[in-house]
Amino acid sequence: MKILNITLSIILSIFVLTSCDNDKWLEREPKTIITDDQLWNDTDLIQSLLANYYNRLPALHGLFDSQAMSDLDDALWSGHQDANWHNDFQFQNSYGEYWDYGFIRDINLALDNLDQYGVDLDEQQKVLFKSELRFIRAFVYFELVKRMGGVPIITEQLIYQYDGDASYLRRPRDTEKAVYDFIYTELEDIKEGLKNNNGSKTRANTYTALALESRAMLYAGSIAKYNSQMDAPLTLPGGEVGIPADLAADYYTKSLAASQDIINNGPYSLYNENPDKGANFYDLFMQKEGNMEIIFAKDYELSLKTHLFAYDNIVKSLTEDNESSSNLTPSLNLVESYDYLDGTEGTIHAKNADGSYIAYDNLQDIFANKDGRLYGTVVYPGTTFSSKPVSIQAGVAVWSGSAYEFKVTGNLGQRYEDGGLWTGFDGPVDNARDVSNTGFYMRKFVSEAPGASTRGTGAVNWWPWFRLGEIYLNAAEAALELGSAEGLDYVNALRERAGFPANSITNLTMDIIRKERRVELAFEDHRFFDLKRWRIAHEMWDGNSANEDAVIYGLYPYRVVRPGHEDDGKYIFEKMRPTRFRQPRLFNVSNYYSAIKQEVLNNNPDLIKNPYH
Repeated sequence: MKILNITLSIILSIFVLTSCDNDKWLEREPKTIITDDQLWNDTDLIQSLLANYYNRLPALHGLFDSQAMSDLDDALWSGHQDANWHNDFQFQNSYGEYWDYGFIRDINLALDNLDQYGVDLDEQQKVLFKSELRFIRAFVYFELVKRMGGVPIITEQLIYQYDGDASYLRRPRDTEKAVYDFIYTELEDIKEGLKNNNGSKTRANTYTALALESRAMLYAGSIAKYNSQMDAPLTLPGGEVGIPADLAADYYTKSLAASQDIINNGPYSLYNENPDKGANFYDLFMQKEGNMEIIFAKDYELSLKTHLFAYDNIVKSLTEDNESSSNLTPSLNLVESYDYLDGTEGTIHAKNADGSYIAYDNLQDIFANKDGRLYGTVVYPGTTFSSKPVSIQAGVAVWSGSAYEFKVTGNLGQRYEDGGLWTGFDGPVDNARDVSNTGFYMRKFVSEAPGASTRGTGAVNWWPWFRLGEIYLNAAEAALELGSAEGLDYVNALRERAGFPANSITNLTMDIIRKERRVELAFEDHRFFDLKRWRIAHEMWDGNSANEDAVIYGLYPYRVVRPGHEDDGKYIFEKMRPTRFRQPRLFNVSNYYSAIKQEVLNNNPDLIKNPYH
């Protein structure tokens, strides 16, 4: 009992003493909860929040969705065949739909909290954080408008009062023009506030804002010009889609100004470190140290994450994981869009004028003197990957006495009866899984780093949101649309980097611009949106099997078996249409603007549907 009384006395004494202290025992801050005052005055915590928001920036595929890449770019899906496999190319009305107002609400809330609670932050630091948040919001609105058209512009929290009536929270769609104007105004307002981030490639800075301005204003100008030229322009009574044609020049002027500000005043330069033009273009997307072409990127290494793009798309025989695959296989269509260095069209020469096959000594000879960007983008027969030779051969071409008979086997690496290779370890094999169905493999974005194609390790090469190569093309296009010749130098600079002689183009046209964007920006999330803003997607992808733009082709190499003939042991090539490509691409006019989900319409009856939905 005496011990108990002493213990109680000690506890009581501690309570009395601590109750007199300013840090009262029962009023201490909890150690497991971060208060608003703590969060919004702690630069490290705010940067962590910003990192989360940067990670949430939307992409239509990025480095995670190889199936979507096959839909939107020039490739075929050679992976598994479940209910979601993507080789029909019949674009659904909801394709590309994006409506993340939860993200916008989070950004608006963060902006309000910085104002309300961030009282101890250095003012310059607060301006930077707020500018970054506004950049992310402008980026999100650009992703919204380029897919959906005009959307509600919400820049403040919409707070429900729990009074049983939520109608005051509804917002109608703003016009497509108003959204693009909002993006421009926001970026102009924040670009100076971002200057303390200049030099960062993973956080928004002045030039990142200008890069988004360059792209967004180019889109707006294109829609203003080309939508009005359609037989039936896409419009809605309130202007929710469509931009008046007489505004095109203003948007092009803004895009050109932003592009030239980056080119003339920014610290960026085209990546040109490797004298091998093809390898240099590949290195552009892999080398981080000293790479001054990248303006803004999603860097997986910094976020302590990896991605599985190499795991999903590495050359079949070079896989490092028993479960890895070769899903995304580029098309012959894309390969032929890369011109020859002498300026001639990029058509592959597989046959003579009389229809007879051209026999090549080496597999790679048919691709000789091509635009260096082809090598940097596509693994084609006769080349290497990660310093290892690839084995791309579809079969053997046996001379029957009057014609070649093509013989194939599904057993990769098998030898033919003459002892030579029958089918390569990398195929191609028609209608097979996890091996090329087209005769080509992806190189761009596929890391050569050890372990990059394993599930346990993954790859850390970055995803470039903006790079100088695109800015050159944006500037060239905007200048051309404005009737200025100054865009010619930008295109020639990119072509010279790819191995073309200086000033290889003397007369710039929109056809040249469109081809240059196709080959320079392949698999970078541009092709689908470019065809949409030029309003030619429904013409290119018209669902007609006779239209070569709407159909995916492959190129299969065969080893010639013709003993005693000079062509014996050489290679011939056959253009083919893969079995997996079941239907030609069909892009309906309704696909220019994605459908708004019915649940969104149900929640907000003030929203009007897009045309043809």
